[in-house]
Amino acid sequence: MNFQELVLNRQSTRKYLPDNVDKNLIDKCLEAARLAPSACNSQPWHFVVVDDREKIRIMGEAAAGLGMNGFAAGVPVIVAVVLEKMNFTAKVGSMLKNKDYCMLDLGIAVEHFCLQAAEEGLGTCILGWFDEKKVARLLGVPKGKRIPLLITLGHPDCDIRKKVRKPIEEISSWNSY
Repeated sequence: MNFQELVLNRQSTRKYLPDNVDKNLIDKCLEAARLAPSACNSQPWHFVVVDDREKIRIMGEAAAGLGMNGFAAGVPVIVAVVLEKMNFTAKVGSMLKNKDYCMLDLGIAVEHFCLQAAEEGLGTCILGWFDEKKVARLLGVPKGKRIPLLITLGHPDCDIRKKVRKPIEEISSWNSY
C-alpha cells in the first residue's frame, strides 16, 4: 500500500477480533517506533507490550470512565508508552525554546508504531484517558516515570471509516496566518 492509502487506512479502532497478535507483527511496530526521529536523537520512550489477559482487563478498567474507552478491557494487546528522560542536549533545547520536545518525540514514535500496525492490517487506538498511577503500579514502572499514552492493538473487527476532516483551507495557509 502506498503512503496515501496507509494514511486513509489508519484510524482509531475500538472493536477488535479476540485473536492474538503475532509477536513478529508487534516487533515490526516496535521497530518502526524505534526508528522514529527525536530531538537530538534523545529517543525518550520505552514501550511495554501487554498481552496478559488479566493485566489487559485491569488496564482496560483503568482506562474506562465517564463513557470513555469501555472497549479497552477486551482488546488483545495494550502497549504502555513510558516517557524516558531526554538527553542533555534535547533537555537544554527544550528549556531554552520552551517546547516540550520529549512529548513531540513521543507523538512521532507512537504514530510510527500505529502506521506500521495499519500496514500490517492491525488496528490501533491511542488512549490518553486512563488512571496512570494504577497502570504504572500494575506494570512495575519506576516511580517518577510517566505513562502519557496507551495504545490498543489487535485485528480490527470493523470497516475502514470515511474520514471526516475540516477542509484544507481551514487548516492551512500560505505565507501568513
